[in-house]
Amino acid sequence: MEPMSDEILERLRVTPGGPADLAGRDPGWDGDDSIPRKKRKKAGRKLLADGIERLRDAQERLWAADSWSLLVIFQALDAAGKDSAIKHVLSGVNPQGFRVVSFKKPSARELDHDFLWRCVRELPSRGRIGIFNRSYYEEVLVVRVHPELLQHQKLPPGVVRNGPELWDERFESINDFERHLVRNGTRVVKFFLHLSPEEQRERFLDRLRRPDKHWKFSTSDLAERAHWDDYMAAYGAALTATSTEEAPWYVVPADHKWVTRARVVEVLCRQVEALDPDFPTVDAEERRRLAAARAVLEGEG
Repeated sequence: MEPMSDEILERLRVTPGGPADLAGRDPGWDGDDSIPRKKRKKAGRKLLADGIERLRDAQERLWAADSWSLLVIFQALDAAGKDSAIKHVLSGVNPQGFRVVSFKKPSARELDHDFLWRCVRELPSRGRIGIFNRSYYEEVLVVRVHPELLQHQKLPPGVVRNGPELWDERFESINDFERHLVRNGTRVVKFFLHLSPEEQRERFLDRLRRPDKHWKFSTSDLAERAHWDDYMAAYGAALTATSTEEAPWYVVPADHKWVTRARVVEVLCRQVEALDPDFPTVDAEERRRLAAARAVLEGEG
């Protein structure tokens, strides 16, 4: 696998105002002919290792600058590799500087608020990286595939309960929210891990064949797989409507985990480096105090 050029990066990005075109994107992509196929996996792992080092340095500067924060959103169907991508890509980052939040079925308390509320509570503070494993996008994905879930959301009389108008309003709310975040110092990066149904089947079978992975499989996974086409339609609509200049979506091939990890870490490195964070400087008076402290310590030696 070759290093990610601007051209490849642009191919991953859903062009704001353009269609996501998930059907036209290959989940099994693993590079081009610039590297022989048998060498691509090794090359991808090298890119990941290099990216981990870059991200470690960039995150340290982000933490020290204490100005910007980074919100990273992962969305995907089951078994696409969200957990493993987060584990590997963030393996070199100082644990004090990032936090992962996974969003499951909304609680009774969360259902007493608007659909963005539970995620707003978990936003990263300045200097930190926040990882959302699933997010408020579930409210235009799972809920769209299973509109019966709207019955539990306590929407007031007069609010549209289903149909195109509801989803368009939620897309608008999401775009406004993300635009607000960026304006106030939170860079938003969104990944859709694009998995094929054939690869999902193999990963499910692997979980079922191995006792040490049984805990990762639920019968509900199989039930959701039956809605594959509905989910693809919902993802296509959501990515098309919410990929903006402020907060674009990146569609990352997910059939090969080494491809996913190498591409995700490169995008994250570029996003943090583009913020150009740097270590704080001190004024002349503080430098004098530091010099005095150094002299005291050196004198002890």
